Amino acid sequence: MIVKTKKYQLESKTYIKLGLTNILKEQWWVALIALAIACGYFWIPSWWWISMAILAYALYWLFWVIQFAGVSQMEQNKAIFEKMSYEIDSRQILMKLNATQGMPIKWDMIKKAEVTKDAFVLTMSKAQFIHLPFKIFNTENEKKFVEAILKRKGYLA
Repeated sequence: MIVKTKKYQLESKTYIKLGLTNILKEQWWVALIALAIACGYFWIPSWWWISMAILAYALYWLFWVIQFAGVSQMEQNKAIFEKMSYEIDSRQILMKLNATQGMPIKWDMIKKAEVTKDAFVLTMSKAQFIHLPFKIFNTENEKKFVEAILKRKGYLA
């Protein structure tokens, strides 16, 4: 069975939000580094330790916000944010701009998958992921079929 979805355009706000959430989940340990720097206060009591730890952590997040916002504005990445439909089967995910243009993504390129309250999020790297909202599926059975594929491939428990 091949699941053919409705056309969907990924909004840049959604991309930035999903990217930052992914970074927070993957690099949670950076907060521990900032906390360790702030603990320098107990070694030499000075508020500089705490303020510099907060500043470093804020600059770290600002770096990632700029990265994701920049990706959504670059000309070579415009294809990510165009309207496209998806054809999903047990071999691959085919991202189609139109009837003749498309890009296949093999399942082994997907590192992890997650089911949120309103979408499937398939992560390929820190900044690359496929967002499949439930509203693009034509029937409930198609959504369940995609979920079954994800379970069979070992991405969902």
